[in-house]
Amino acid sequence: MAVLSTAMVLSAGYGRRMRPLSTTTPKPLIEVAGKALIDHCLDGLAAAGIEKAVVNVHYMADLVEAHLGRRRAPKTVVSDERAKLLDTGGGCLKALPLLGEGPFLLRNCDSFWLEGVRPNLDWLISGWNDEEMDGLLLLASTVASAGYWGTGDFMLGKDGRLTRRAERTVAPFAYAGAAILSPRLFRDPPGEVFSLNALFDRALEEGRLFGVQLDGLWINVENPDAVKAAEMAILESAA
Repeated sequence: MAVLSTAMVLSAGYGRRMRPLSTTTPKPLIEVAGKALIDHCLDGLAAAGIEKAVVNVHYMADLVEAHLGRRRAPKTVVSDERAKLLDTGGGCLKALPLLGEGPFLLRNCDSFWLEGVRPNLDWLISGWNDEEMDGLLLLASTVASAGYWGTGDFMLGKDGRLTRRAERTVAPFAYAGAAILSPRLFRDPPGEVFSLNALFDRALEEGRLFGVQLDGLWINVENPDAVKAAEMAILESAA
């Protein structure tokens, strides 16, 4: 199994879909079942053995930094985007010097999961093949999730390679907000501000974007209704 010790946590967005909750609270600090979203994320990284998490900040950055300062594990390092929000791809590109030269875990702070039989980050890490892959995404079943009402993102081949959902169709898997990425993915970036999807599409064309299926229940928290759905799912799982 590959050994990864560093992660990138995307937490700089405005959280517009989370309004009115995000009017006074940055999205990473909105609580689900009594715990801030970013703590759900960072606690999972710590359990997977991640030693350092680079966290990007922009909206209400001071509040997020103060919260991070109260944590012990993993060690957190801020990638400051106060001056300019760089989107998911640009945020990772800016943080690369803090992430090191090898592959790193990527996490969105607004999703987590209730584990199944196998720990999902361990499963993701065990599936990494540096020779074949520039990206390995954790994928959730669109029908085994809470707070997700979309049409899916990807088809997953038997060899683990991914293809995009065609327009006006439904795909069985959604990106679950966790991945392993190689710095190779960021060669020749399309600019300073860009989405990771631009790099995912290039990796798809080159046959170097793969996926593994999440085991358990994915919890996607994008709006206030999803907060309620997430808390209900957590209560039901504990019953």
